[in-house]
Amino acid sequence: MLEQFIFAGLKVDPEDLHHFVIDALSWLSHRKTIHYASFIDRTFGLMDDRLQQTLWGLTFPNPVGLAAGYDKDGLAVGIWDRLGFGSMELGTVTFHPQPGNPRPRLFRLTQDRAVLNRMGFNNEGAEAMAKRLKDSQHCPNLHRIPIGINLGKSKITPLENAAADYGQSFRLLKDWGDYFVVNVSSPNTPGLRSLQDASQLSLILEAIQAENQEGKPLLVKIAPDLEDRAIAEVVNLAQTYQLSGIIATNTTIDKRHLKTQLNPKTGTPIQEEQGGISGLPLGDRSTQVIRLIWQQTQGQLPIIGVGGIFTPEDAWQKITAGASLIQVYTGWVYQGPWMVKRILQGLLDRLEREGLNTLTDAVGIINK
Repeated sequence: MLEQFIFAGLKVDPEDLHHFVIDALSWLSHRKTIHYASFIDRTFGLMDDRLQQTLWGLTFPNPVGLAAGYDKDGLAVGIWDRLGFGSMELGTVTFHPQPGNPRPRLFRLTQDRAVLNRMGFNNEGAEAMAKRLKDSQHCPNLHRIPIGINLGKSKITPLENAAADYGQSFRLLKDWGDYFVVNVSSPNTPGLRSLQDASQLSLILEAIQAENQEGKPLLVKIAPDLEDRAIAEVVNLAQTYQLSGIIATNTTIDKRHLKTQLNPKTGTPIQEEQGGISGLPLGDRSTQVIRLIWQQTQGQLPIIGVGGIFTPEDAWQKITAGASLIQVYTGWVYQGPWMVKRILQGLLDRLEREGLNTLTDAVGIINK
């Protein structure tokens, strides 16, 4: 991908580069020329019924989705399926528009194949996203893959008013998302992770479900740094409030095992840097959390696995641990847009080697 090649060879600020790529993808997503669309489909896509997943009445043509954080404001909704993805998750979006934390706030740790970010939910707000998605309905391929919307708390909203904040965002966006995610696990909004506590999370879920007359699928995204006991509490809460699934996991604040010692941009020891780590260092823990959730629910609560997916083998580990779907972000930035197709082909190859007919047969298989 353009972003991959540029950051590998030039000293370009990762956030500036990200905005450049999103702007380019946004421009492409609004082009209606069939020749370019079919070329991109052939280059980056792979269609095979064995990869299809059906959850919550939604059809996912393949299990690889774009994780939240890349297309925060839904600028490029018309291009993600062309790039091979089976779903897209927009956001994180907050009720109030907000600039996020001071820059620099996005750093590539190439030694670790990781990213350190402390973005702070920078976004244009729920109302702006709702308008953009409404205006994008003319895109002919918009409905080829499910759209998820990741909801966060506005920084200016006190923690005691968090439930109303999430509820207001959902009210504005409920007509435009196919599923919704409650994000209470980013380390970059003060106090946000405290909302993973069962008593706090229950208030947020109640506020959203009160607005959810159509029964849109609602999931919660959890941190990898929770203790197993706390994860079990979230799972119990998900079952109590009849949530549709859990996303495991968000970024980690655990920097103990990184090879990178100094932030290459700031010169600060990496252990002293604020923010969350995504990419390869997250891989094993996110897989452990997936397996824990699967075992506690006996595979009855769908899981979306995120964290450290770079290769078909990484994807296979998440799926066989219990993830029905997976999402990528950091791996896609490092590997380029051919990554999705390589993963999908690798999964098909693995199904054949294991003698399995469909991807559904592989979900949670190591737990059985």
